[in-house]
Amino acid sequence: MALARRFLPSISLLCSFEAAARHQNFTTAATELHLTQSAISRHIRALEGQLGAELFIRERQTVRLTMAGETYAREIREALKHISTATLGFRASPSGGTFNLAVLPTFGARWMAPRVPAFGALYPEITINLFTRPTPFEFAAETLDAAIHYGLPDWPGAEMEFLMHEQVVPACSADMAARFRFHTPADLLRAPLLHLVSRPDAWERWFHAHHVDACQIHGMLCDQFATITQAARAGAGLALLPRFLIAEELERGELHEVAPPAPHMAEEAYYLVWPVNRARYAPLVAFREWIRTAVSGV
Repeated sequence: MALARRFLPSISLLCSFEAAARHQNFTTAATELHLTQSAISRHIRALEGQLGAELFIRERQTVRLTMAGETYAREIREALKHISTATLGFRASPSGGTFNLAVLPTFGARWMAPRVPAFGALYPEITINLFTRPTPFEFAAETLDAAIHYGLPDWPGAEMEFLMHEQVVPACSADMAARFRFHTPADLLRAPLLHLVSRPDAWERWFHAHHVDACQIHGMLCDQFATITQAARAGAGLALLPRFLIAEELERGELHEVAPPAPHMAEEAYYLVWPVNRARYAPLVAFREWIRTAVSGV
């Protein structure tokens, strides 16, 4: 679709407006942009002339956005952010393409980031940019090409592909394992249990899968995988953790599995998700082909 140039103010006018709107002060905006206060004022007047309406209410020595100006400022700020991100991505990979991928924090740090070099060796022309997003989001509001999502396959307005289930295992420090001498799944009820806020019923489901009656389980809460993993390492309690995310701790003996996992306790799984309009984007197509193989061994 061709852009109507009459609806495209210059970047210099928009940058001046965005800064002035953010600070609600022309002088502060001028200092940020290394301009004079009168230059900012001229830019705002010129933009208002193009729009045919005022953006600011001017009262004595102060200015404040009009109601329409507030809406326009939010949209212009997002548009400038998109332009900046696109420019940064192009500069990072001028001969190929960039691929902006949202990942869960622990998954990104423990699994995805260490495998970026392997992808880069196969596709040196593509630059992957990783952005952590702990909760679902709207693709329309983000400059992202895809996301790796854990949950149910119900991301509205997007396409997705199943990647893998995760196998969670009860793990604790060597000292705790030696002290409690766990032999059966029911023995775990004798130890303090650690809970992840995002999966509050994980222990109940694990015990149910092992035919153990466990009602009203209490214990310490953690809001991040990294925190609960460190708490388990320190001996604060038993944690249910995805085996593939604690492989290093298990190998080094910092954590010990103390009972068998339960097969696919949850309906949730890992999915690669992308906006419908990015389905044919070449870096995404390449990444989809690569990650299918990468997750096959997990």
